[in-house]
Amino acid sequence: MQQHRQQPELVEGNLPVFVFPTELVFYAEDQSTHKQVLTLYNPYEFALKFKVLCTAPNKYVVVDAAGAVKPKCCVDIVIRHRDVRPCHYGVIDKFRLQVSEQSQRKALGKKEVISVLLPSTKEQERKEEEDKHIKEHLAEAVFFEQTSFQQEPGKSSYGRQSKTKFVTEICCHPSTGLPMTEDVVSLLGKLIRERPVCC
Repeated sequence: MQQHRQQPELVEGNLPVFVFPTELVFYAEDQSTHKQVLTLYNPYEFALKFKVLCTAPNKYVVVDAAGAVKPKCCVDIVIRHRDVRPCHYGVIDKFRLQVSEQSQRKALGKKEVISVLLPSTKEQERKEEEDKHIKEHLAEAVFFEQTSFQQEPGKSSYGRQSKTKFVTEICCHPSTGLPMTEDVVSLLGKLIRERPVCC
């Protein structure tokens, strides 16, 4: 007896969509970046229809904004930025790629790709350097914070407790117990951080 492999029922909106890249960065000063390519992959055993939607359609030209992808194939979608005025610098737009089965109208899946226009590659490099610096600083702060609260076995936490008590006594108003002005508190905090903790 011959068994037929039946295709599973596809649920609307749940089909994973594979697109690369997931972010488009256009540079106003670099005309070669005004045209970019999105690649839509179809790893499935059935053909897909696709449609490209955009939050700012007047700023872009999408070549082949709708079409089909054969099973186990891919298709390139060319996107051109046509409005590189300074008023659009840093504005994030989105493209949505919707896919459906060849014979169906309902969308089986979707994927969003963000798009941004920057003045120049130097601006992007500066932003990446800032992001890197912030991440490094956060990583260092987290690392420092985690290690500063660990106590070695057999050591007393007296020094740390007395330091906290000292800060509380100095930074709070004697009669009300409420914190004093921010200037005094930040100055004391700086002085205390510079003193070594004796445990």
